[in-house]
Amino acid sequence: MVLFQERNTLLQKSWAPCARTGFIEKINCAKSNKVEYKSCRSSQMDERLFWRFEGIMMCLTVVLVVIARQRTLDHLASEMVRRQILSI
Repeated sequence: MVLFQERNTLLQKSWAPCARTGFIEKINCAKSNKVEYKSCRSSQMDERLFWRFEGIMMCLTVVLVVIARQRTLDHLASEMVRRQILSI
């Protein structure tokens, strides 16, 4: 119970982004025997990273589709030229 109250007060004092989820990482240092708490990542930062990733993946998909379409069109054009040359 004391640990929970201590954690809860630490949460309220210094880690506002953790207030919604309540996640705090407890770090035990083996060399110095110190116990420290690391704040969680903010949900806004996670959301921003998610949308950035989605945007990058969408752009990459568009680029790959354009490249594939260009190759198809180039192949069709070369086939048309080949057929025209053979018909002469």
